[in-house]
Amino acid sequence: MKIEFDILTLFPEMAEGFLESSMLGRAQAAGLIRAQAHCLRRWATDKHRKTDEMPYGGGAGMVMKPEPIFEGVTALRRPESKVIYLAPDGEPLTSQISRTLAAEKHLILLSGHYEGVDQRVRDAVVDREISVGDYVLTNGTLAAAVLIDSVSRFVPGFLGDEKSLTEESFMDNFLGFPQYTRPPEYRGMQVPEVLLSGDHAAIAKWRREQQILKTRSMRPDLLEKDEII
Repeated sequence: MKIEFDILTLFPEMAEGFLESSMLGRAQAAGLIRAQAHCLRRWATDKHRKTDEMPYGGGAGMVMKPEPIFEGVTALRRPESKVIYLAPDGEPLTSQISRTLAAEKHLILLSGHYEGVDQRVRDAVVDREISVGDYVLTNGTLAAAVLIDSVSRFVPGFLGDEKSLTEESFMDNFLGFPQYTRPPEYRGMQVPEVLLSGDHAAIAKWRREQQILKTRSMRPDLLEKDEII
């Protein structure tokens, strides 16, 4: 299985190093994914390659023009493509959404800037709007990179050990459990005895208990989605 990502952005250089490094770089070399950033100015038609204008009705910021975006999406779109706009007011990105998107063949990721994009883009071009958090970035390129990383982890073969997906934070509405490695004692701090016991059932029980305690303390809202309150 292979998934392809195309980012439409004013700052492709922000994504290029990220996409070529670490696991994403290795996954591309292995043919598991393909990810590429495209500069939206390529589809601007005036001599200054202008991609923004003042908003109708007034306002302090600029709005991205519809023409370059429509043309860019048209150039990249295929029958199987889905267009995602990275927007602070979109639906929150979750592991479940990432898993669903990993089943797609081609995602076109639209990176916003300034005060966002012309609403006609959102109405006519975008299939889904996703936010990576309740905060605002200077532009959506970093958000697109985050989405690519999160989605790619669900592509078969990307992680190598598929079991690790089931033990990560948020996979079942719980935060992750504490992790320890060698040495067993460091500066007076001990690794919990249960982790040294070799008793896999006891270890699994301890880890689940730690997840519940941590989630109840830090993200009780997640527990509302689960039977354990």
